[in-house]
This record gives sequence, structure tokens and C-alpha cells, in this order.
Amino acid sequence: MLYDITHRTTYGYGSDVAVSHHLAHLRPRQLPAQQVDDFQLLVEPTSAVSAERVDYYGNTTTFFSIGSPHDCLTVTARSRVRVAAPASPAPSDTLAWQLVRDRCASDVLTPDSAVGEFRFESPNIARRSIFADYAALSFVQDRPLLEAIVDFNARIFQDFKFDPRATTVATPVDEVFKKRRGVCQDFAHLAIACLRSLGLPARYVSGYLETLPPPGKARLIGADASHAWYSVWCPDYGWIDADPTNNLLPGDRHITVAWGRDFSDVSPLRGIVVGGSGHSLGVSVDVARVAEG
Repeated sequence: MLYDITHRTTYGYGSDVAVSHHLAHLRPRQLPAQQVDDFQLLVEPTSAVSAERVDYYGNTTTFFSIGSPHDCLTVTARSRVRVAAPASPAPSDTLAWQLVRDRCASDVLTPDSAVGEFRFESPNIARRSIFADYAALSFVQDRPLLEAIVDFNARIFQDFKFDPRATTVATPVDEVFKKRRGVCQDFAHLAIACLRSLGLPARYVSGYLETLPPPGKARLIGADASHAWYSVWCPDYGWIDADPTNNLLPGDRHITVAWGRDFSDVSPLRGIVVGGSGHSLGVSVDVARVAEG
């Protein structure tokens, strides 16, 4: 599928900002099943300094700085991306989840142990016995990993309600677990907390969903903004994405932008400003399928 993506972020300030510095994760990733045909980042007012680099996780980041006084900042990312549904194994063909856990905890360097860093706590995700207990209902003894993930996704989808008013970007996972409400970021963090509490490597993925569904398909939850899901490591197959907000394994309607330990590694836009006396924030995302031929 071919998509045109427009992601616009607007900050309005109560008074002039004298100078500001920003870091953006807005360029979609190049992947075997995803190709970026075009990308443009437009900043108003025009930035005095701008530079791209690749971070530790292989994400493209853009740094920009504005040195003139301004009371409004608009950042618009436009992308054209081709996406194909990734190949996924049959859930029953994957290794038992305990074997995956043990392989990834090995002291011998292998492709499985190399991803072991994603088993540990990160700034927004702690390991807790309550999270392991919740996941354990799906991860029974000797169950194939992906079979357990499919069941686990369905349980989060059933047990937790999508509610944009229930949480903020700073809401801890423990509170989400108690409230049983939140948004895609919360459900991704919760799923990762549960998997890591079992000793399994899991990473946070940010991206987009197709805004309008094709004929005959339901609209995906969270399609009006940046979306988030998670990936779990599956030996012999690599990282496999899972979207608990929509109770599915992502296909060609998910566009990947960045991944890391949690949201703190892949925030779409963050920065430091001098002055401003408060701000308002507006974000809009449009992901439109483009007809080819």
C-alpha cells in the first residue's frame, strides 16, 4: 500500500520564546516491508540550525534550533511510504515462550541474547510481580510464544478501555493497570511491562495508522494521531509487532516511525524553550491511501 502522511504539530506561546531547541522522531523507518519514497520536514519560523543523525536504535532524528523570538511554532512532517504486510509465522510454529526467555538471558552472545537489553526496566516501564501475574494467564507452561502473544493482546483489548481523557503522556503504567483505561501509548507500555516482568524482550514502537479504512474494513482505534504498539523477539523470525489497542498483529495499515525502550526514546517532538510563559498544543495526523496506476 502507498500512503501520503501529514503530521502537523503547532505550539502557541503566551509570550515570545527567545530561543528554542528541538529533537524530532518524524521520519518513517526504511524496513524490508516499508519503503520511504519521500520525506519533508517544514518548520515555521525557519530554523537557524538543522541536522539529522541516526540514534542508538537506528531511528533517524532531526535536531533544529530557532534563534529568533516567536510566539508560535509549527512543525509539519510529510511522508510518502510504501507498506507491505510483513510475513508472520503460524503462532503454533514458534518456540515455547520459556525457551525464548532463557535464550535471551544467555551469557553467550547470540542473536537472541543480543536483544536481551530489552528485558530490563526503562524510564517509563518497571518490572512488577503484578504485571507478571497478569501476563501469566496467557503465558502458560510450554505455550508457543506467538500463540501466547495473540491471547495476551486479546485480553488487554477486552480488559482495558480506550479513553483519551483517562491518562496523560506522564501517567505511570501502575496507574493505567489500576484504572483499566488509557490510550495506545499506555497499552503498549503495559504490554511491555508484562512481557519484561516475565523475562521476555519487548520494545516500544511509534508510528501511524491508516486514517480512513478501505471498503469493508473497520476503522482502527487511534487513527487520528500518532499510534503506538510493541514488538516481541521471536527466535528464527526476529521482531514481531503486536497492537493491543486494536487486538491484531500489524499488517499494511501500520506505518513504523521509530522504536526504543519506551516512549521516552521515540517522542515525536520534544524541546527546550527560553521564555514563552506557557503554551497550547495542537496535533493533527492524516494518513491517506494513494491510488497507484
